[in-house]
Amino acid sequence: MIRRRLFALGAGCALLAHGAAAADLALGDPHLSVVTRTADEAVRIAQITTPATMFDAPEPFEAKSAGAATVRARPDSEAFSQSAANLTFEQELTFKLGNGWFKKLWVSSPSSTLASDGLGPLYNARACQRCHLKDGRGHPPETSDDSAVSMVLRVSVPAFQTAQLRDIDRYLAALDGDQATPPMRPDPVYGAQIQDVAVQGFASEGKIDIRYSEQPVTMSGGDTVWLRKPDYAVVEAGYGALSPEAVLSARVANPMIGLGLLDAISTDDILAHADPDDANGDGISGRAQIVWSDVHDQPMLGRFGWKAGSPSVLEQSAAAFSSDIGISTPLVPDPAGDCTALQPDCVAAIHGDGDVRGTEIDAAGLDLVAFYASNLGVPARRDVDDTQVLRGKAVFYETGCAACHVPKYVTARLAGEAKAAQSFQLIWPYSDLLLHDMGEGLADNGPEGRATGREWRTAPLWGIGLTRQVSGHTYFLHDGRARSLLEAVLWHGGEAQKARDTVIQMDPTQRNALLRFLESL
Repeated sequence: MIRRRLFALGAGCALLAHGAAAADLALGDPHLSVVTRTADEAVRIAQITTPATMFDAPEPFEAKSAGAATVRARPDSEAFSQSAANLTFEQELTFKLGNGWFKKLWVSSPSSTLASDGLGPLYNARACQRCHLKDGRGHPPETSDDSAVSMVLRVSVPAFQTAQLRDIDRYLAALDGDQATPPMRPDPVYGAQIQDVAVQGFASEGKIDIRYSEQPVTMSGGDTVWLRKPDYAVVEAGYGALSPEAVLSARVANPMIGLGLLDAISTDDILAHADPDDANGDGISGRAQIVWSDVHDQPMLGRFGWKAGSPSVLEQSAAAFSSDIGISTPLVPDPAGDCTALQPDCVAAIHGDGDVRGTEIDAAGLDLVAFYASNLGVPARRDVDDTQVLRGKAVFYETGCAACHVPKYVTARLAGEAKAAQSFQLIWPYSDLLLHDMGEGLADNGPEGRATGREWRTAPLWGIGLTRQVSGHTYFLHDGRARSLLEAVLWHGGEAQKARDTVIQMDPTQRNALLRFLESL
């Protein structure tokens, strides 16, 4: 693994007040070449990103979810697999090369196909595309015979010893004081994730076992909605029992659209929505996730993943190669992937590194994958001027949903050709990218970085209405427990409890309009 330098805590941390306000976090955007906004631009951006107050007509540019990068909404399963509309001809070629890497099927070592070997030995999928089929949303296995390839089971245990603390743990402890989230570590045997497949000659780590119990929710109008609550276990464990302290958290694959645009929102614009102490008294207290960047060797704002555990598309891609496929990269160079020292045969196995590539995927290949992931186009909105959709949009705002699912941003103005497609675009992701307490019902009890076991990143909503068309199902939330958008809303608790209760109590015509609005996104 890359050796990390200890963050200089001394005088810097002395300046961090207990429970420091979001405005005091000097995280910056080291992954972006930001051109400072002019005073005139700042005024225009503040005007155009002001929340809507009138709902009798669409807002200007509302149909173009990703600004100039928006693509037409195809009527088939390829709706999420188009390149951003504003790429140059040369960038289109780079995008297609990245798509090839994204679909590449990796094979075990040794192999005559040296450019493709290095799989595992323990893994969840042989290609990025296997988890993110059609670049869409993953789902839990529907039957005992169904594949779990687009769902993974994360595993962690408490960090009991000071020696287990990392630089980022010390930074967060200094930042949050007594409110700091207790750090967790990968399971000493099974690592950070259960790999349910293995190459020949190795045992997989086990299989995901899901048992659901159902609970009713009675809606105004008399309808009853049944929510299914999952309970997770590992069966057929290949390397002995898990630690008694092990915490399991299931995660389905996130949709891939618009990632480069989320990457291009300035940290300051995201932190402007944070209110960790609920200073305005609205019950919403979004917090910034802060993670360590191996690329920039400093703390950064977390943006990607269900708990915002990665700071950039590039680092998220490298982490997925390691944990999901067992492929080493320059950022995560361990060829054994998520194998641990207590799995010595896996660590000692023949791997695919050490040839001309260096690691099993080299820097050029990783960059191509990150470029592809950054430039998948967001489909245009449908029916933005439909009367019921506009009524549902009003309900969305009145109910308080827009407090976390922040509708729009203008991305940073970026220097250089590489990020031109993401530069200075008005986008509509419907997320603040912050951590929120979602209540005990959705808690996985697995802290991650600054996130507690009850906190999750606000999921972007753009494209959510195309889920069935692209992915063939309507499973939502971090583990796919919700079988519809309404079920997803009804699982909201914690900071969203008031909004959830309002949805239950509202007139059915208003509720149907709200769902119709969500389906238009």
